[in-house]
Amino acid sequence: MAASGPKAQIMSEEDMRRTITRIAHEIVEANGGAQTIALAGIVRRGADLAGLIADELEAIEGNRPPVGSLDISFYRDDVVRHIQPVLHATNIPYSVDDRDIILVDDVLYTGRTVRGALDAIMDFGRPHSVQLAVMVDRGHRELPIRADYVGKNVPSATDEDVRVLLPETDGRMAVEIWDAGEDASDGGKES
Repeated sequence: MAASGPKAQIMSEEDMRRTITRIAHEIVEANGGAQTIALAGIVRRGADLAGLIADELEAIEGNRPPVGSLDISFYRDDVVRHIQPVLHATNIPYSVDDRDIILVDDVLYTGRTVRGALDAIMDFGRPHSVQLAVMVDRGHRELPIRADYVGKNVPSATDEDVRVLLPETDGRMAVEIWDAGEDASDGGKES
């Protein structure tokens, strides 16, 4: 199906950059600095966002926290529904033991992706704490999961997709609402 375009733009690039800065400040405040934290972005756009947040943390604190990426393809509870899940590399280049891990994802929806990420991170060790940062929380939770740091709450219908677009993946930065099922070259469509 040809893409007809987004129904609405919720955040511009400028809005997103301000939001990333705010989230970084909230992380510093909640953790008394950034000395004990490490970021783990959920592949794909969560990993890109984790890098952007780490850049802001470095600007605030003077040192960049470690950043890793998690592919949760085989940790999802719906993996049996996907004939051939798209696999990406997991890269956690630090010890998670006794660290405050900030899981980063683009869109929080049902909570199932985050549940898979929690299982994945625990396979690497025992963190002191795990916190969740998301650019968009759209509600509709199926599991008792909430974000500690939220860029924007975007109430949306279940037949809509909220897409976070990032330069590394999409060539531009925005948050948009699309009709579910419309193709935008995978432009930030949450799972």
